[in-house]
Amino acid sequence: MALQRLDNRAARALFMDRHALLEQPAGGSKGEDLLQLIHRLGFVQLDSINTVARAHDMILYARKPSYRARHLKHLYERDRALFEHWTHDAAVIPMEFYRHWHLRFLRDAEMLKARWKNWRRDGFEQKFETVLQHIRDHGPVGSSDVGKDEKKGSGGWWDWHPSKTALEYLWRSGALTVVGRDGFQKRYDLTERVIETQLCPGNLHCDANETVDWLCNAALDRLGFATSGELAAFWDTVSAAEAKSWCRQALTQGGIEEICVECADGRERKVFARPGLCEHAAAMPDAPGRIRVLSPFDPMLRDRNRAERLFGFHYRIEVFVPEPKRTYGYYVFPLLEGHRLIGRIDMKAQRDRGLLRIRSVWPERSVRWSDARTRRLQAELDRVRRFAELDGVEFEKDWLKDPK
Repeated sequence: MALQRLDNRAARALFMDRHALLEQPAGGSKGEDLLQLIHRLGFVQLDSINTVARAHDMILYARKPSYRARHLKHLYERDRALFEHWTHDAAVIPMEFYRHWHLRFLRDAEMLKARWKNWRRDGFEQKFETVLQHIRDHGPVGSSDVGKDEKKGSGGWWDWHPSKTALEYLWRSGALTVVGRDGFQKRYDLTERVIETQLCPGNLHCDANETVDWLCNAALDRLGFATSGELAAFWDTVSAAEAKSWCRQALTQGGIEEICVECADGRERKVFARPGLCEHAAAMPDAPGRIRVLSPFDPMLRDRNRAERLFGFHYRIEVFVPEPKRTYGYYVFPLLEGHRLIGRIDMKAQRDRGLLRIRSVWPERSVRWSDARTRRLQAELDRVRRFAELDGVEFEKDWLKDPK
């Protein structure tokens, strides 16, 4: 029996819908409205780079134009509706999901202890009780509050002093919880002071099979369709073997089915999906025609290979690429218009001048750049500069580049 086929346009629409980008950007951006958006996305990645605004703020702003950074800070630090931990990277996650992170605590504890010993971070295990007692006595701490008598390194992860390493280990393994950030520096407290007692590690039984089932289901619901490898990578807790086993069982039980998805280049790819997904996707509305600036860490782009298959858009961040070898720039933002990724923009907030400085825009080869498109881009950049609390937008000479 031939598999059902999801054409590329419908696949893009469905994927954008699961990432809250198919509807017009509008609506409430604080409190319960913001929490519902993060719940829908699953998590929001945190990143320190601030060329215009931080990545997590750009992610939320792209969907809720009334959003401001203080809304996330209140939800996280005041309301305790979110907790911070790792998916594929550091992220804020709905507190409702906390019980499903116990497996991550256990696996991170085992993985990090072995990895950090290999990196010769000698002595961090001996600092566990000292760090915990300091927090019991003095309350939440940052890394600068512990290990004051220890030799400080460069500040990079490869050169943490033992107490900083202990802090990170105790957080990743569940004994500590991050309760907020000063600037972008984490503040840690004892988990039992922050998390409901019945949910704390040691008080809640961790059933690995139950957690894997929840993680795979939750990943599929947020991706729409996926291979087993993509399900494993979404939260980055489930192993590839566990995801394959889950797919086999769900397929047998009728909870999922195999379909074919058309890629941007016309090739087809077998994936798993909920029954009836193709009919649901075919009825999706058109995407908004306005241009939107996306963060390089936007969840729609997190899986670079998937974005390239679906949208034909090759994107790699070049922060760690030496400047002479960069194709585009240090921190270049993708541009979304309708259901297409139409190009990328190199821009930076010049706060001393109150300006959003536009250095370059590179359209994709398939995009004809018209005066109307320039006006749509200018309208979006004016929205972005207001979000970034800047006074104006300034384009460098010859800002519109030829496609690469």
